[in-house]
Amino acid sequence: MGTDLLITKISHGFDHLDVDGDGRLTERDHVLCGRRVAASLGHAEGSEGERKIVDAYRGIWRNLHLPHLPEGSTAISKKEFVASTAGLAGDPDAAAATVGAPARVFLEVADTDRDGRVSPAEFLVFQRGHFPGLTEAEADEAFAHLDTDGDGSLSAEEFVRAITEFWSSTDPAAPGNWWMGRPDHL
Repeated sequence: MGTDLLITKISHGFDHLDVDGDGRLTERDHVLCGRRVAASLGHAEGSEGERKIVDAYRGIWRNLHLPHLPEGSTAISKKEFVASTAGLAGDPDAAAATVGAPARVFLEVADTDRDGRVSPAEFLVFQRGHFPGLTEAEADEAFAHLDTDGDGSLSAEEFVRAITEFWSSTDPAAPGNWWMGRPDHL
């Protein structure tokens, strides 16, 4: 059951990362996702705010994905992405190292007031940039599961852990399963 859940999460996540819907993850998808997130956060097209966010997403492509592609390749297929990401499940240290860096980039983008925490409102607008169909009620429900200490905000640790668990945990009870909303709706 746990492995099936992980494959479902990774597949669903890939579908959202593949912004242009061509079945491949590319630098272009990262640019498009960065633009979508920037718009969700209120940055105008062509603004400095948008550029910084797009650059952050390009950095994720260049630092996380590109080094693992075969020479001359510019894309990752869904099958390759699912297989490589699912391989993190057996190695928590690799999962933390692999997913942790992009998660910290996402934290910098989501924490718009720079207080080191992500509020429910920040979570909602950040997540809508990634998952445009996410409703406020779904985001609130997910947030409640991710806020493991119940203090009304996501600490840096909770935020990074949620992303890491989403992409690597086979535990059906892991709070990070809620990263994209209700796990049973994936």
